Formats: sequence, structure tokens, C-alpha cells
Amino acid sequence: MNTVFHNRDISDRDRLNALYEGQLFSYSVRPSSESLIQYAKDLAETHFEPHHPMTAQNHLSVEEYVAILGKLKPIFINSDTSKRLLQSMLIEFGCDPDKTYFDVPRLRTSTHSNFLTSGLAYAFHAHRDTWFSAPMCQINWWLPVYEIESNNCMALHPAYFDRAIQNGSADFDYDDWVNVGRKNAAQHVNKDTRKQPHAEEELQLEPSLRIVTEPGGVMLFSANHLHSSVPNTSETTRISIDFRTIHIDDVAENRGATNVDCRCTGTTLGDFMRVSDLAHLNESLIKQYC
Repeated sequence: MNTVFHNRDISDRDRLNALYEGQLFSYSVRPSSESLIQYAKDLAETHFEPHHPMTAQNHLSVEEYVAILGKLKPIFINSDTSKRLLQSMLIEFGCDPDKTYFDVPRLRTSTHSNFLTSGLAYAFHAHRDTWFSAPMCQINWWLPVYEIESNNCMALHPAYFDRAIQNGSADFDYDDWVNVGRKNAAQHVNKDTRKQPHAEEELQLEPSLRIVTEPGGVMLFSANHLHSSVPNTSETTRISIDFRTIHIDDVAENRGATNVDCRCTGTTLGDFMRVSDLAHLNESLIKQYC
């Protein structure tokens, strides 16, 4: 049974163990998460000016919108400020800065009325991150930048956490994705033709679990959880941030959620940086997962 723990006062070790078992955690906004979303707001509002980021799609063509995202998103992803704010946030949330590693935060946009659902605003189908070469010990962090509703947030499908699904992960190689798929995101405007793992059987996605937090509120879940973008039927664009963490001891000892159906090749481990000093994982450790 999957449980959602809200503002649970628990050690990071106990939290990780619970997450690996499929439990979920949500937290109210904290000073560090507020600082992160404020930085995202400042960037977004500057780039979309004179329009508000939540309603800018109503005033722009798809091509104009994509051009703005093509400038905005790389700045947020690669900014030293983003990394510094994440370091502070993870420490405030009780992660060991010498044992915890994170990847760069990504700014996500989910437009309403099918305005843009591919490329830089990809509407994610139901998937596990582990199908995309994530390690089984990966934890996903998700937080909205502006207000969200149940009809424009993210959905989790906990019934599939420990249930195998026929899927196309065997055809996914992370190195190919980095060198081709990710780089070409801006070229996919009308339809996204990049090869990605999908479920290859009919799924029962409802009822789904939708956690609606305040802006800057945080949700944590295992990379093994099946999750998807909710079709945005609201009248505003959903803007959110997500990033991922790993604990180096769990990487070294191959701990994490149980792999029930992942057959991809390659690994995302080379993307992660240590909270304390931004150092990357040792290459010999990474190679054990390739």
C-alpha cells in the first residue's frame, strides 16, 4: 500500500528506505524551495514579458513560444544560481551533502488546450524514469512554480509500482538520448518523433494520484513510480521544476526500488553532482551501471 507522508519529520535514511518501498512524501513550502521558485519566476517573467508565463500562450504563436522556451530553459538548467539554490534546498531538507548527489533542475511547461505538447513542452506519457536509464535508487523531486490544479498537475499511478509492464525500454540507450534526442528537442514542435520508451500494453491509469501542493511545495517519489503529465484542461500553463537525487552509498551497494521491468542500456549517473562541492561520481562506479 502506498502512503503519502506530509511534512513527516524523519531522517533522510528512513525516508529513502520508505521511498524505495513506494511511499511518497510531500512538504509545504520552505525558505529554500521558495527561493528556487522565485528565481524561476524572475527568469520566466523576464523572458515572457510583457505577458505572464501562465497565460503567454494566449498571445503568442507556437513558434514564438518555442523560441522563448529555447532561451529560457537552458539558462535555468545550466545556471550556477540554480545549482546553488538546489544545494541549499537539499541541505534544508535533511540530505547529507557529502553523500547526496543531484542532477540539474529542469523547468517544465505544460500548456493548456494542446497548444504545445512536444519537444520543449513535452507532455509525458505514463512512464518510469528507470525506463530512461535512471538508477533504481533515484529519487524524483517535483515542485510547482505557480498555482496548480488537479487538471494541470502531474499524476502518479501507484498500482504499477511493483507490477511489471510490457515496455520498450530495451530499445533505449541513454548515450543516444543525450547525443541526439535531448539536443533536438526544439525541433519537435507539431509532433514529437524522438524514440522513447512507452508501455506496450493497455494501462489502467485511473484512478490516479494527484498531489496538489502550493507553489514551492515539494513532492518526492521513487524513479520506479509510473507517472505522467495530466492533460491540461485548465485555462493556464502549468510551470514546474523537477530534479533528481541519489545517495552514493545506495549506488555503491546497489540499493533502491526493485527493478520489475527495466531493460534499457546506459546510465544517467554521470549527470549527478555532489551537494557539498559539485563533484561528479567516480567513473569506475558509473561503469558498473553501464
